[in-house]
Amino acid sequence: MDDQPSSCHHSSDTSLETITLNVNGRDLDVRCDSRSTLLDALRDNLSLTGSKKGCDRGQCGACTVLIDERRVVSCLIFAVAAQNRRITTIEGIADLESGTDLQQAFVDHDGFQCGYCTPGQICSAVGMLDEAKRGWPSAVTPTSGVDDGVLDDDEIRERLSGNICRCGAYVNILAAVRSVAGDVLAEQDAS
Repeated sequence: MDDQPSSCHHSSDTSLETITLNVNGRDLDVRCDSRSTLLDALRDNLSLTGSKKGCDRGQCGACTVLIDERRVVSCLIFAVAAQNRRITTIEGIADLESGTDLQQAFVDHDGFQCGYCTPGQICSAVGMLDEAKRGWPSAVTPTSGVDDGVLDDDEIRERLSGNICRCGAYVNILAAVRSVAGDVLAEQDAS
């Protein structure tokens, strides 16, 4: 799937520069080519291999991470563009609101089969729940907003449509996210 060599490994190349990325709450120095994607920097330089290289074209969502709590496909953003921003990968997702709950829900509801897409699915679901909590609409949100603070199945499907599961575990992924979505939105109503 990766027909291009990573631009993070060539130590003899004089075009390498050192950048600092804030990943999972830690500032980490990364020496890479200015054209390196965030995905390559995370996997090749920082050994954070939870984010997967699926299509390397931003179409499958396997590489989804959060930048400043917003979902991003890390294969389409340059690592240098992520400097001075908070990057959260699956390895640090438990530190975010709903992160641990979603991880447990994926286990409880068998929301994975081979597991390749699972890190991206969970990161995307954490970001999606935060978007819904903030009242951000999706393409299927009624004009009146999310009804009664509940994300129905159509809302969840639409909001996670950028993440592909080749094994077809969608029914269980939906159940896992639905089981956490009500609690997250109920917290919003209580505050």
